[in-house]
Amino acid sequence: MKVAIVGAGAIGAYVGAALGRAGADVHLIARGPHLAAMRQHGVRVLSPRGDFTAHVHATDDPAEVGPVDHVFLGLKANSYAACGPLVEPLLTESTSVVAAQNGIPWWYFHGHGGPFDGRRIESVDPGGSVSAVLRPERAVGCVVYAATELAAPGVVRHLEGTRFSIGEPDRTLSRRCLDLSDAMRAGGLKCPVEPDLRNDIWIKLLGNISFNPISALTRATMREMCAHRSTRGVIETMMAETLAVARSLGCRPEISVERRLAGAERVGDHRTSTLQDLEKGKPLELDVLLAAVVELADATGTPVPTLRTVAAISDLLARGTAPAAAA
Repeated sequence: MKVAIVGAGAIGAYVGAALGRAGADVHLIARGPHLAAMRQHGVRVLSPRGDFTAHVHATDDPAEVGPVDHVFLGLKANSYAACGPLVEPLLTESTSVVAAQNGIPWWYFHGHGGPFDGRRIESVDPGGSVSAVLRPERAVGCVVYAATELAAPGVVRHLEGTRFSIGEPDRTLSRRCLDLSDAMRAGGLKCPVEPDLRNDIWIKLLGNISFNPISALTRATMREMCAHRSTRGVIETMMAETLAVARSLGCRPEISVERRLAGAERVGDHRTSTLQDLEKGKPLELDVLLAAVVELADATGTPVPTLRTVAAISDLLARGTAPAAAA
């Protein structure tokens, strides 16, 4: 199996290292000091499950790699529309694109069935710009339950979790998903093939849609948001509204607001990825987390007053980061 990791940051390099040590033909596409370190020393993984180093090919030129079986996208979702030059040299007609993104994916209604089948979500695929680069029929959904960070260039610190749930948008049990699952599990990761990955998407989104924008607006950690009674109440309401939207689309996420909050409290003084991006002057990945759910609420007639208010305020914050991100 030949796999290209496009955007081999903390999660991407971790997946690539795991696949590489299991014998897959892995190619990491990255840049800067991180790329230089991986070329020279391989990917070093520091993990409570045991440290290891994987020596796999790393480059900044996907043309060096050529066609692959799977493209694993480690990019932020707001980079997808512009990723064509990185992805196109890697594709054949049968190449899958495994998007390890948070939030609502651009392929959400591909193969969905029902009245919304094939509908484009403007918030995540504006004008069809993402679908033009990443055809929905290539998509293999992926929900990441692992936490990693770059401790140094070429060094990934694995914090917790090894689960990468995958699945086809049309809910079929495909050969490509089964093969990828086998390769991921051979590398020491959990990789269940879910019959309907959309339920996993909503479970993960419950935390991202609430904690991520609130943390950026307040600069608070997970523990601080859970401990502050009024803020916790806002988060509970956002989660409840999100579950209502999911149910309006026929999904039944098997998790309660109380259980999701308890899991967040256990994380402790962790800064969300959105807060980290804000502190670094990077664009905020809020459209797929928040604006998309408000758009889906409008489509289904589901009241989401708190989500709508937080979306408006955080959108203003996101617009304010744009000049720094472009500099």
